[in-house]
Amino acid sequence: MKIGIVGLGLIGGSLAKSIKKNTNHICYAIDINKATIAGAFAQESIDEEITPQQLNRCDVVMICLYPQQTIDFILENKNNFKKGGIVIDTCGVKAHIVSSVEPELKNSGINFLGCHPMAGREFSGFAYAVDNLFDKASFIMTPTDDTPISVVKDISNLAYEIGFAKCVVSSPEEHDQIIAFTSQLAHVVSSAYIKSPSLLKQSGFSAGSFKDLTRVAKLNEDMWTTLFMMNKDSLLSEIDHIIKCLQDYRDAIASEDYIHLHDLLKEGRELKEISNQQNK
Repeated sequence: MKIGIVGLGLIGGSLAKSIKKNTNHICYAIDINKATIAGAFAQESIDEEITPQQLNRCDVVMICLYPQQTIDFILENKNNFKKGGIVIDTCGVKAHIVSSVEPELKNSGINFLGCHPMAGREFSGFAYAVDNLFDKASFIMTPTDDTPISVVKDISNLAYEIGFAKCVVSSPEEHDQIIAFTSQLAHVVSSAYIKSPSLLKQSGFSAGSFKDLTRVAKLNEDMWTTLFMMNKDSLLSEIDHIIKCLQDYRDAIASEDYIHLHDLLKEGRELKEISNQQNK
């Protein structure tokens, strides 16, 4: 199979490295940074650089750009993709991406499948791409009524070849609703938490819990701003819910209601234990 990767950042670069490590597929690449292309060649992460006009050589094209760049690139190159080929994206939101590009690609005879590799690091760029980023990770696919079953099967098989441990099928809307909780809210909370006036006094007083809660505050604000805005309704619902929960804790502490505070903490522990059991 001939696979094209557009954008050799952390995700695109790691996909390229994983493809070369784990499969026999040919890997083409497009990136505006020539130093990145040179580095990919030096590390034998790609087989050849191509231009957008050569995308028709690829059976599968993986678009690994920021959300709006993904939409723009696909629409600008809808006539360059291989007829009957498959185009996937790797963005953290799906409904907006899918609705923006799928109809246009369908009209051009090209299959689109919204995808989301559930893996990442605090750092971005090809310099931090690794060939094992997707080990034990899940790969989400969001087909619509217009997506052929064969496309889902082909991309699922490819994901397992690359090294993903699990493939999950969801609707674009369900994906965005759940990801607002599992990923986006965590980034909002981490970013807000680290703004405490006590932050610069924490040296020597912090351990694992501080590191866990602040890890994703080191984010790419350009990308995450767009992700949040493209999933506004679902994210606002999650933010409203956590504000209510925090208010419950605050009220119990302020009123010195030991019993209610104890019950709130017990409820949280039990929910975490249930979640752990479901994820085994």
